Amino acid sequence: MNRFVLPFVFFFAFLIPLRALPTEPPAAGDSSSYRLTLEEAVRLGLEKSRSLEIARLDRQMASAKIRETWSEVLPQVTSGFTYTRSLKPSILFFPESVFGGSSTAFREIEISADNSATATLDLRQKIFDGAAIAGIRAASVVRKMSDESYRNTESAVVADIKQSYFDALISRDRLKLIRQSIERWELAQKDTRAMFRQGVAADIDTLQAYLSVENLRPDLIQAENLVGISMTRLKNAMGISADSEVTLTGKLEVPPAAYPADIASAYREALQSRPDLRQHELQVAAEDQKVFAARAERFPVLSAFGQLETQSAFNDDVALSDSNWPVSSSVGLQVSLPIFTGFRISSRVEQARISRLQAMTRYADLKASIRTEVEVRLSAFREAQKRIEVQSKTISVAERSYRISQLRFREGIGSRLELNDAELQLNRAKTNYLQAVYDYMTASVQLDRALGRSATVAAAAK
Repeated sequence: MNRFVLPFVFFFAFLIPLRALPTEPPAAGDSSSYRLTLEEAVRLGLEKSRSLEIARLDRQMASAKIRETWSEVLPQVTSGFTYTRSLKPSILFFPESVFGGSSTAFREIEISADNSATATLDLRQKIFDGAAIAGIRAASVVRKMSDESYRNTESAVVADIKQSYFDALISRDRLKLIRQSIERWELAQKDTRAMFRQGVAADIDTLQAYLSVENLRPDLIQAENLVGISMTRLKNAMGISADSEVTLTGKLEVPPAAYPADIASAYREALQSRPDLRQHELQVAAEDQKVFAARAERFPVLSAFGQLETQSAFNDDVALSDSNWPVSSSVGLQVSLPIFTGFRISSRVEQARISRLQAMTRYADLKASIRTEVEVRLSAFREAQKRIEVQSKTISVAERSYRISQLRFREGIGSRLELNDAELQLNRAKTNYLQAVYDYMTASVQLDRALGRSATVAAAAK
């Protein structure tokens, strides 16, 4: 018997369009040079933030899960092909009496061919499945949740960039104040030396002037280091390379801002605008669908099915083209109804109800936390406003006092202690004013976050 290799190919394919996903994470940035206002920093951060890129991928993941959920109610088509090569034929025993022989003897009959093949095409379509329907509804809610999660991430990124930007500004301005203080002390040191040569000032005055300058050197070093650290943090918040050159063109100044006049109005705005609250609200809706899905397991599942099959069997001495491939087909309906599942369904329903109650409790807890957060942030904002009003008046008085003390010291009618105290008060007044403006701006960032305005800023910046 000649050996024969069966050249049989069974091919069935579906073309399904797939969205291409990124295979590599986005680059962290390059060594570019930037001159940035606050608005430009926010816009650049929204483009390059790695946190936002992760949130975008989460949204794509949610879309893929929705398509997966829809697959439960779409037609399921499968194909199969089986080829069998008989090494030894299959045998059946028939009584010899069938062939006219002895009734006690049996004859061996070969029933298998050298080659056999079967090709099938199966189609199954669910007509009614309550759990699948609930799953589709829940998936659509999850997609909305992913959108709100993205908005919440945007809000966090905007707040982080603004906070980092203001941190960089105040570290820069504090360094500037220390340098100005050193310049004033160096000028006073020169005046003291000149007065000492004229016999007006004592030797102790020159030593004190020298020590005043040198005691500021450690503060200068620390301030310079803080400038570098704050700029690194800002770059990281924006998602750009730490090697990039960034120049901040913004200033620590009081911008015009309009906020609700009372806690009740602020709380209402937060309830309408905060994406994290909307996300918890959608979570409650998703838990509702999970309860329905658990209950739907008690419902019957109705499916339609169909099958197309062809098969053949032939020996090696038969050409493939001469073999027969008869085709058979069948269709039908299938109904399945759970009668007793060992309390599995009732347990799942109870778990879904408890999960829903937990989601509702978390939602109520978040609303209460938002109420507290809004009150605290609004109070801090108003406090910073009042401090700015007080400190702005103090600076002009401290500058005038320093000029008078400096003039008195040069004329020889004022003491070194008086000048030191005036310098200390001037530096303190400027530092307090700078801190008040910084606190005002950071309080506005935190208040915007509490009210949900950061998400609106992110949408406008894109």
